[in-house]
Amino acid sequence: MRNPSAWSRRIPLAFLALVGGAISVYLAIYQLRFVYQVWEPFFGEGSRQILRSNFSEALPIPDAALGAAGYFLELLLLLVGGTQRWRTLPAVVICYGAVIGLFGVVSVVLVGLQFFLFHTFCTLCLASAAISLTITVLGFDEPLASLRYKL
Repeated sequence: MRNPSAWSRRIPLAFLALVGGAISVYLAIYQLRFVYQVWEPFFGEGSRQILRSNFSEALPIPDAALGAAGYFLELLLLLVGGTQRWRTLPAVVICYGAVIGLFGVVSVVLVGLQFFLFHTFCTLCLASAAISLTITVLGFDEPLASLRYKL
């Protein structure tokens, strides 16, 4: 069995979390109106329609800021512990699994909303969702190993 907590498995996930966090920070800066245009190469006004919608602005803080916080929480949880953390720190690893699982589900829901509610897309939102789903798929073996070990 491969070591689910090996750095060779966690570093690429940490890199993805950093990229996803950077995208989310950029989108939050747009939602906070610190910049007045957002990069959108494929869907015309799609990003603007989605990021400035009543849905996106329903929370007291930009939804992209929550995404950024989630990515940085993932990064923090990835960096805690050594290569045996799936056995020595199962609570941290299971918490990590809950976070990536939640963000994977949220990503699917947000992409679905873009399609069904807005009928357009946001390129960077899709990129963020793809990153989140990739982290979920590639990172879930470690929490599963911890759960099996704990049970």
